[in-house]
Amino acid sequence: MTVFTTAGPPSLDDPGLAGHYLRLIGDGDEYGAVGIVTDLLDQGTRPQRIMLELIAATQARVGELWAANEWSIAREHAATAISERALAAVAARTATRPTRGRITVACVDGEWHALPVRILAEMLRLDGWRTDYLGANVPGPHLVTHLHQTGPDAVALSCMITTRLPRAHAAITACRSVGIPVIAGGRGFGADGRYAHRLGADAWAATAADAVTRLARDWPPPFSDPGDATFLGDDEYTHVVRHRADLLRTALSRLSGAYPGAAAYDQRRRDATAEDMGHIIDFLAAALYVGDPSVFTDFITWTRDVLTARGVPPIALETGLGLIRDQLRDYPRAAAMLAVPRVGSAT
Repeated sequence: MTVFTTAGPPSLDDPGLAGHYLRLIGDGDEYGAVGIVTDLLDQGTRPQRIMLELIAATQARVGELWAANEWSIAREHAATAISERALAAVAARTATRPTRGRITVACVDGEWHALPVRILAEMLRLDGWRTDYLGANVPGPHLVTHLHQTGPDAVALSCMITTRLPRAHAAITACRSVGIPVIAGGRGFGADGRYAHRLGADAWAATAADAVTRLARDWPPPFSDPGDATFLGDDEYTHVVRHRADLLRTALSRLSGAYPGAAAYDQRRRDATAEDMGHIIDFLAAALYVGDPSVFTDFITWTRDVLTARGVPPIALETGLGLIRDQLRDYPRAAAMLAVPRVGSAT
């Protein structure tokens, strides 16, 4: 069966294949998407290439389409589910006997982006690891229980969203306290892995392929005392986290007075506004935790672009920042971060 519509068998070197696969998952065509990956396997394409160059690369494009408001969240979720099925089809066709050791692969507590870490798990399995894939949103205590039960040689932790860094820190510390080294991955740790090292991870990998190479060639790393890890979080971070609900409730109660357009919001837009302002507080807390304002300012820049694509004027975001800043005037680092983005002047 050949599902690709151009002449000849499908090839990852064909520039049209990625677009064709994107259209299939965007249209909910699971049969066609799975057909492409099985045809590629039949043609002798290495499964690692299919995972990285087709499935992972297309998933990144799906995220871009959602951010640009070209795809709905429902369409994005449906497409992701089909790519998970395509990945499962690749995995079902590739059996590899474990030869290296045992590794636990998981998303940190509160992290729901499971497809990237599932791809990593399958690539490690193909490289000879006995892989325990725990999936999304693994609470730290349950992760540690699993480690005691299985005794792996390593843990691979994924964090895609920076707001999960405090929980990632707790998980890394817990793993290392029982003598198991951690390799971290995911954009939540920073483009260069700076937060992974700051949180005590033994190694960081920018991509799944990098992780496979590091674990095969340079593992285990020299083990340091887990007690030497830098303490993170201070009174400002603690205040923001403990008073998150109050900060959000007060900001929302004052929104209509500060931004008259909010008075006309229906329930859907009020809920979306509450969610957005909650994210602002969470990213502020994460920036305070790791001591890096760019965690917050980069998020605000991204949020401004997303809201603009959805027709929300920049002044709405700036007003929300001001309402939170007004409540944190006694906390200089938090107030300074909230004062940095001048979204109104960016348009």
